[in-house]
Amino acid sequence: MAHTLDDKLVVGISSRALFDLEEENKLYEEKGLEAYSEYQLEHEDDILKPGTAFPLVKALHNLNCGDKQMTEIIIMSKNSADTSLRIFNSIKHYGLDISRAALVGGNSISPYLETFKTDLFLSANEEDVQEAINSGFAAGIICSHANLPIDPNQPIPEIRIAFDGDAVIFSDEAERIYQEKGLKAFAEHERENAKKPLPEGPFAKLLKTISLIQEQFGSKENAPIRTALVTARNSPSHERVIRTLRAWKVRIDEAFFLGGIDKTEILKSFGANIFFDDQKVHTDRAQATVPSARVPYKTK
Repeated sequence: MAHTLDDKLVVGISSRALFDLEEENKLYEEKGLEAYSEYQLEHEDDILKPGTAFPLVKALHNLNCGDKQMTEIIIMSKNSADTSLRIFNSIKHYGLDISRAALVGGNSISPYLETFKTDLFLSANEEDVQEAINSGFAAGIICSHANLPIDPNQPIPEIRIAFDGDAVIFSDEAERIYQEKGLKAFAEHERENAKKPLPEGPFAKLLKTISLIQEQFGSKENAPIRTALVTARNSPSHERVIRTLRAWKVRIDEAFFLGGIDKTEILKSFGANIFFDDQKVHTDRAQATVPSARVPYKTK
C-alpha cells in the first residue's frame, strides 16, 4: 500500500532553514554554484550547526508517537542530489525523523508544494517563499538566528507556535485600511464589521489543521501543541477577531491584544518555537529572542 500524506501535517523546509548554511550561501553568492558544490562535497562529513527552524522541527517530532504519525517533515531544497549528502548526514547525526526530500537542482520549489500536500513551507530564500505565498500556501522567510543560541540537545516537550493576526491568520484587508487611512478609519471599520468574520489569510488553513490535531488529543492539557495569537489589535477591534475564530471553530490557546506594545517579551514568555508576522519591524525585534519568520504579502 502506498504511503499517503493526506492525513498528516506536512512541513516543507529548506536546508538553510533547518541548518546554519549562511557561510555556504555566501560562498555561492560570491563565487558561484561550482565553488559551492565543491565545498559541500569536500565537507560532506562535517556536521552542520542547527538553524532557525531546528527547534520547530524537533518539537514537531512530538506529534509522532508509536503508530500515530501525525506530521511529516520534508526537505525541499534547491540543492542537487550530489550536494545533499552533508544535509542528510547532519539529519542522521541529530536523530531527526526526516526521510523524504525534494532536491530540485536550482529549479523552482513551488510546483512541488501541492504534490507533497504541503501545509507549511519554511525557507531562507525570499523568492521561494514569495512564490509559495502567491500559490496559496502558508510560508515564511526564516530570519537569521545569529544572536539566538540553539542547543540541539535541549528537550522540547511541547510545540509552541505564535501567529500575528492581520495578513497572517487573517487577510490583509484591515491592514490595508490602517496603512492607507490611519488608525481611526481602521477602528471604525472594525467596529462596523465586528460581527462579520474576517477573510482568511495565508495561515488560516494551517491554524485550522493544527486545531484539528489538538482535538485528537482530547483535553488541552494532553495536546503537545500550543498556539498563541500575538496581535497589535486591541479593544474594540479585538471583538471581530474573537468572533472570527469562533466562526471557524478554531482553538487558540493564548491571545494577546497588545495595542502596539512590543511583542518580544510576550513571545519570550510564551516560549515560541516559531513566530510568524508580516511586519519586518516585529520579526527583526523578535528574532533575537525566539525563532521567527516573516510572511510576505501576496503579489499576484
